[in-house]
Amino acid sequence: MDRHTWKPFLRRWSEDWRVAHPGEEPDGDPWLGFPPATEDEVRALEARLGCVLPPSLREFLLVTNGWRDAGNFVWRLRGTEQIGWLADLEPLWAEACADWNGEDEEPLAAGFLLVSLAADAGVIYLDSGDVDERGEWAAYDMFTWTARGPERHDSFYEKMYSFYARFHALERPQCETQREWDARIEDARLASLRGEVDRPLAVFEQARSFGRDRASFLCFQMRVLLREESHHPFHLLPTHSGTGSWTIDEGLFAAQVRPLLPAAREQAGPSGSGSTHRSLRDHGSRRVTYRFQRDRGAQRAERLLGRHQARREEPEFRVCFGNPEFDAAAHAALDAGEDAWPRLLDALVHWRPLHEDHLAPIALLADPRAARLITPERGRRILATSRG
Repeated sequence: MDRHTWKPFLRRWSEDWRVAHPGEEPDGDPWLGFPPATEDEVRALEARLGCVLPPSLREFLLVTNGWRDAGNFVWRLRGTEQIGWLADLEPLWAEACADWNGEDEEPLAAGFLLVSLAADAGVIYLDSGDVDERGEWAAYDMFTWTARGPERHDSFYEKMYSFYARFHALERPQCETQREWDARIEDARLASLRGEVDRPLAVFEQARSFGRDRASFLCFQMRVLLREESHHPFHLLPTHSGTGSWTIDEGLFAAQVRPLLPAAREQAGPSGSGSTHRSLRDHGSRRVTYRFQRDRGAQRAERLLGRHQARREEPEFRVCFGNPEFDAAAHAALDAGEDAWPRLLDALVHWRPLHEDHLAPIALLADPRAARLITPERGRRILATSRG
């Protein structure tokens, strides 16, 4: 990450911040940074520290000697005159950060370089003892209110990029960055329907870190079939307050997501054991899960959840897997005993999305037979098949 790459990134960050905070530019300046440090100032800092700075931090300082508002919980980053060793500047923080690693804290904390100046009960530091082949030091943030240990990124740049994404996720400025993400999400959705797996999944993962809720739901569907998803998109219920970037279609939620929840309870049992349904069981107590949705307080959600539960109690109830042609073919496949898997794979030719945000036949996993049948490898096979 050189200064020629830092400049457009930080300029875009400043522009997006202005959209989220109209009329609130710090010191009346639309640039969140400061004048760049000189080579002499950076060399003086390295001499004071007794080491060469990692490349991305060094280049950053040559673009801006400090930074304002690095995300929503870091209000100021240090410049060349203020950067120093965490143990010297904040010894209590050095001890707390070292304790999380379970190692001898003295030599460990001595290599932590403090780069944050003002944060919400937290610190940002780089670890000179954790260096990659590029010479980059791992970057960490730690906040007391998270009740978690330090969060690691491979470099100072990657830590800054994560702060930039978090800013977008929390403040959701209506700006060009968000429009670009939405275009990439749509491109990845179409690629997924053509049978691509890894590239669309990577786009959805990164887009949801920027607060693009549609990407979160598309990613969820792929992760469910890969048997990797450990949470449900509860925040995407059709009762959402409207502060998000997108809201799930009520009919799609009812048809494809809601059937999975009681299935998870039945397969996991009261202790959450004995099930191969990894995509759902790790969320914790299924009672808590159901109550969380039911108690959101919105009448539309209560109606939606109540209607499905009532249908499940009917004697002739069976899960609907999707459009009528696929539903019939999939049920016939699951009734075929040893031939169930190849027949289920053949049934995919009949699958059609119920909505433009419907990416894969995830309702299959509401049926215990399909949940046992679809391994992570077979889930990938479904996603690698051109669909719809």
